[in-house]
Amino acid sequence: MFSNIGVVGAGAMGTAISQTVCDNTQNVLLYARREDVANCINETHFNKDYFPNIRLQDNIVAINDLNELANAEVIFLTLPSSTIREVSRSLKDIISDDCVIVNTAKGLEKGSQKRMSVVIEEEIGMSAAVLSGPNIASEMVGRTFSSASIACENKQYLEKVKKALSTSKFKVSATDDVIGVEYCGVIKNVIAISQGICEGMKINDNARFSVFTKTYNETKDLIEKFGGNRNTVDDYCGFGDIITASTLNVSRNHTLGVLYGQKIVVDEKASGVLFEGKNTIIIMKELCEEYGIRSATVDFTYDVIIDRISPERAFEEFWNKL
Repeated sequence: MFSNIGVVGAGAMGTAISQTVCDNTQNVLLYARREDVANCINETHFNKDYFPNIRLQDNIVAINDLNELANAEVIFLTLPSSTIREVSRSLKDIISDDCVIVNTAKGLEKGSQKRMSVVIEEEIGMSAAVLSGPNIASEMVGRTFSSASIACENKQYLEKVKKALSTSKFKVSATDDVIGVEYCGVIKNVIAISQGICEGMKINDNARFSVFTKTYNETKDLIEKFGGNRNTVDDYCGFGDIITASTLNVSRNHTLGVLYGQKIVVDEKASGVLFEGKNTIIIMKELCEEYGIRSATVDFTYDVIIDRISPERAFEEFWNKL
């Protein structure tokens, strides 16, 4: 039993992770950037912005000051990838030497193309663990059956994170293949967009899942080229997460693809909705060029989302590459 587990980010996933780990610790310290959100959670035990109908467990305590995480034994970062470096830098002088940081963001740093665990280690000076899987926050927050893959190069950290997460309903697989687990989460976003485009275009199911088959195998090739283990793609972080994001309407990136497949261009600034997969497509295109990799899936999503080529024309080119 842990004394304090921290969660940075009181959004959907942060709240869901808090509900998941609450049986394994005396207190869950859930950091909310907005003081009114923290106050609401503490006064009502509801996160009204995300789950107004689900009461949070009594040992979840919302905080509005990162300094209150000083005694946390494990801290989960449930934030957009664009904020990970800044928050990690803020935590460096706060956390204890034996605290384990766990990243849940599925993306690469814009500009540097670095994985999130690398960014965290650069700022904090310690190995970071990563979590990825078919994690639907709206289901996890209800403490239903779920699973995830965790990865870390430090075996002691890995065991600590597994102990923090594992329950009778939450299954955890552990590996030292940090590269493979992180890139599964990254490539998953691209696949979700590609499948969304096909759905938006009303591509027939035969064609859509023929494309998915080739895309899945292409994911293994990409991860191996990037230095990961291709077999990791068969775990929760790979197949489980990919199939969830690509076939269910719970993924923002899948939704983004559907809209573009219908030739509806999304103004993210006006809508206030962040689609991390959009930046991921650009970075993945750059990485493929850098590594000399040909990826039909990356090319297809880049053509439609970034170059604004018509979905019909882009799909024909995609199909011909398979």
